[in-house]
Amino acid sequence: MNYDIAVMAGDGTGPEVVAEGLKVLKAAAAKAGFSYKLTDYDFGGARYLRTGETLPDSAISELASHDAIVLGAIGHPDVKPGILEQGILLKARFALDLYINLRPVKLFPGVETPIKDKGPEDIDFVVVRENTEGLYANTGGYLKKGTKDEISTQVSVNTRLGVERCLRYAFDYASRADRHGKLTLVGKTNVLTYAWDLWWRAFNEIGDADYPNIKRDYAHVDATCMWFVKNPEWFDVIVTDNMFGDIITDLGAMIQGGMGVAAGGNINPGVTGMFEPIGGSAPKYTGQNVINPLAAIGAVGMMLDYLGEKQAALWIEEGIIDTIGKMKSLNAGQMGMGTDAVGDLVAKYVASK
Repeated sequence: MNYDIAVMAGDGTGPEVVAEGLKVLKAAAAKAGFSYKLTDYDFGGARYLRTGETLPDSAISELASHDAIVLGAIGHPDVKPGILEQGILLKARFALDLYINLRPVKLFPGVETPIKDKGPEDIDFVVVRENTEGLYANTGGYLKKGTKDEISTQVSVNTRLGVERCLRYAFDYASRADRHGKLTLVGKTNVLTYAWDLWWRAFNEIGDADYPNIKRDYAHVDATCMWFVKNPEWFDVIVTDNMFGDIITDLGAMIQGGMGVAAGGNINPGVTGMFEPIGGSAPKYTGQNVINPLAAIGAVGMMLDYLGEKQAALWIEEGIIDTIGKMKSLNAGQMGMGTDAVGDLVAKYVASK
């Protein structure tokens, strides 16, 4: 197979971690026998400061033509917060209809978790987050803005189409051989009665009709935060809306050992996907060769799993675990080796398979 992959290295340390991810991709391709073509795009803070562009409309069709996109990180200290996030990240998600945000939460051996008496056998679940609706649809407005009588509204948009396709993806994921056949809907049915009535009805109708072998469960989002810390082993696959998914996946990153190992994907199944480390651009570490690239390498592994190169994805995960055992810390500047050395170790492991 030959894959067409777009690369948006982004800002700050983004290019550094992406370089290590691509180093591992090269090793995986050589070992697994697939080929790929890379196309670089410079969307990010530097381009915005130079041209005033974030993600131009002309680039959307180009990005959509690729099998997958590797993203480094977006965020520049000289650009006001929100401009790049909305103009690049959210625009790409919406324009490319990347309606699934996929976040594995997996504690690797040798990685410390802040949860007492929990280990890798306890923290291994996946969050499927609806990625193009909800509060992020940016529906709302102001009345009498700037006055003492100002009113602002932010509307959570939930369509049957959007909810159902997210749920079906989650049910399918829970059916995978590497999962345990359990799907938990996380919401707030006791208070947010309109949106979550739709989610609840669709969840059960789809489950009854098409996925009778998947065990279904429900948890309020606030209780879920508690159980992530108290009993993470209860979860297998979680499905939730855009806002709740955004919140609980950051908590998930912390219990799996931090942003340094947390990767995610924004996916339009069967069309294209954009894969990224969860952490930010960390501009204070730019160019110092001290940032942890494992999350970016993990994002490349997720991309290969999405593309069907599952054996190569497994090699990359095994290589990450092997490399963690050789590092002093997962924190920037404390790893006991440089960013490039971490990438070298994972690539060497993959090449040895």
